[in-house]
Amino acid sequence: MTEKNLAFVAQGGKSLTAADSFAVVQTELPKPQSHDLIVKVEGFSLNPVDEKRRTSLVDQALILGYDAVGEIVALGDQVQNFSIGERVIYAGTTQRAGSYQRYQAVATNLVAKVNQEAPLNELAALPLVGLTAWELLFERLGFIPEYKANQGQTLLVINGAGGVGSMLTQLANWAGLTVLATASPKNNDWLIDHGVHVAIDYHKDIVDAVHQSGFKQLDAIAALYNPVPYMPAMAELIAPFGHIGTIVKPTAPLDLSALLAKSVSFNFERMFTKTDYNLNVDSTGIILSNLLALYFKGQLSASVTTSLSPINLTNLKTGLTTLSAGHQVGKIVLSGNFEK
Repeated sequence: MTEKNLAFVAQGGKSLTAADSFAVVQTELPKPQSHDLIVKVEGFSLNPVDEKRRTSLVDQALILGYDAVGEIVALGDQVQNFSIGERVIYAGTTQRAGSYQRYQAVATNLVAKVNQEAPLNELAALPLVGLTAWELLFERLGFIPEYKANQGQTLLVINGAGGVGSMLTQLANWAGLTVLATASPKNNDWLIDHGVHVAIDYHKDIVDAVHQSGFKQLDAIAALYNPVPYMPAMAELIAPFGHIGTIVKPTAPLDLSALLAKSVSFNFERMFTKTDYNLNVDSTGIILSNLLALYFKGQLSASVTTSLSPINLTNLKTGLTTLSAGHQVGKIVLSGNFEK
C-alpha cells in the first residue's frame, strides 16, 4: 500500500478561527503494534472533547478525533478474529493519535465489527456518545442493561437533546425506565422521539416541573451540563439511596452535604478512564457490539442531524465551530474521502 497518510493536526494556543489552528500534514502510514488494526477512516463524528482538548494544548500539536468508522487495511501480528476488508467502529483513546487522519492505528479491544450495511455517517456517530451513555447508565448509576429490566424506576436527564443525552434517553427507555429530560421547548419533539416520557423546559423551575409531572422523587439523575447550578434541585429531587451522575467537570466546588441524609451516591463518568488507566478495557468492544445490535434492531437511533462531506479542513472547522456554540442537537459527522 503506497498511499500516504493525511492528517489534520491541531495546533495549541490558537483560536479555532485562526488559519493555523490546524496543520494539514502528509506522513507515512502508521505501523500496527501486535494487537492493532490499521483502519482506513471513512467517517468520524465531532464531540465537545475535541475542541476542549485542542484549546488546552500549549505549544503542542495533536491529532484529535474520538469516533470513527472505517475499513481494516492491515493487522498486527497477534490479531485474531479480525480480517482485512472488514468494517469497524471505535472511539479510540487519548493516549494515541485520533481519527482526524486517513489511516489510524487502534487496538482490537476498542473496536466492534459492523456486520450489516448502514450509512457511514450514522455508524460514525455511535461510539463515544454510546459508550458514555452506556457506562453512565449501567456502570455508574447501576441500572440493569437488559430490555425492560428497570420498569418502575425513574431517571431525569439534564440536557437531554445533545449527543450523549439523545443516546442516554434511548438506552434508558429501552431498559424500562421512565425518562424525564430537560431541553428547550423547541426540542420537545426530539426528546419524545428519543425515548423521553416527560419533556421539561430547562428555563423553568425543575423541581416544580418534576412535581407537576406527578413525580415526588427520582431514582437517578444524569447531569449532562455543569452540575453546579443544579445541585440544590438534584438534592431535593433525588430519592433516598438514589444515584446522581455527571459527565461534566464542575465549574466550582460541589456541595454534596445535602446528599448525606439520603445516602445518595454521586458519580463521575468519563469514557476515557478505562484506557487512560488500563482498567476493564476489553469491555469497550463488548459495549460497542451491544450498541450495534440495538441499532440494527431499530431500538437505537444514531441521532445524526448534520452531515458534512468530504472530510476536509473547511468542513472540520465548520463542524467544530457549530458544536462549540453550545446549542447543537444530535450529532455532527464528517464522512467520505479525505481531502486537503
